[in-house]
Amino acid sequence: MDMTRADSHADLNRKAALASISVALLLSGMKLWAVFSTGSSAMLGSLADTALDLVASIATLLGVWIASQPDDHNHRFGHGKAEALAAMFQVVLISISAIGIAYRSIGQFFGKAQVAEAETGVAVSALAMVATLALLAYQRHVIRQTGSLAISTDNVHYKSDLYLNLAVIAALALDVWAGIRGADAVFAFGIALWLGWGAWGASQEAVHQLMDREWPLEKRERFLEVVARHPELKGIHDLRTRTSGNRDFVQFHLWVDGNMTVTQAHEVMDEIEDKLMAEFPGVEILIHPDPEGLVDEDLMGAENLLHPGPDRASPAIAAQGAPNR
Repeated sequence: MDMTRADSHADLNRKAALASISVALLLSGMKLWAVFSTGSSAMLGSLADTALDLVASIATLLGVWIASQPDDHNHRFGHGKAEALAAMFQVVLISISAIGIAYRSIGQFFGKAQVAEAETGVAVSALAMVATLALLAYQRHVIRQTGSLAISTDNVHYKSDLYLNLAVIAALALDVWAGIRGADAVFAFGIALWLGWGAWGASQEAVHQLMDREWPLEKRERFLEVVARHPELKGIHDLRTRTSGNRDFVQFHLWVDGNMTVTQAHEVMDEIEDKLMAEFPGVEILIHPDPEGLVDEDLMGAENLLHPGPDRASPAIAAQGAPNR
């Protein structure tokens, strides 16, 4: 990846993480006051979520900082997976919070605890929603520019905050103003379930990156279509893809005319690589040339994505059967 572009992405990710920390600090202070004023379990759940957002945002800042470090002798593929590790740390915190809130909400429901000063809780929740909406807009801008997994996971947390704050407002209104006792505890339990579900969803992309999951089918199809445009191409096999942080990695074997010189084959690979870099900026590509029709014994089980000869399958069709490793 171009260093200027990488530095720009790293700077944006750091700013987004700092913005998250600032908002989390503000909301934590407001909600702590509201919890003491109202005694609401739903508000306590919202406070716990915001406090964990603060810790998670600090972890995100650390993750994007490590991920932005250049390759070194011991990390030749960079440090991109630090973002996935930061995301998994956030998932653990969210899960712990969900269990704690669920436990308290059950105790409050059967204990029939009273909620007071609904006005304070509603006002704080409304202000929290305004601050959260502003942060989400800025995070979306950064994600579009950098594709950061850690910032994307942070964004998921703050999206859930909008629903949490709405739930707190509804819980307080029903429990205090409508006189429906136990509504606050029920909403708090719903918040706990929501947090647990969000943690599960947020963990999936992080696990995929840590396990070097292949790109989505549509992205691989587009990649193969770009490769297939070169007239000297005779076929492709053993395509492997993965993502680490905001960096993509690809390697594949390329069939060329067996009568080509090393220099000619190298020129073909350079031309294909230039076209791919234009279509997939920042991708790191490793191409191994093979004479047409040759398949290494170690790769006998690998499916040929583009077959040699004039009747070879189109990339879109061939990719449909490509193994999703």
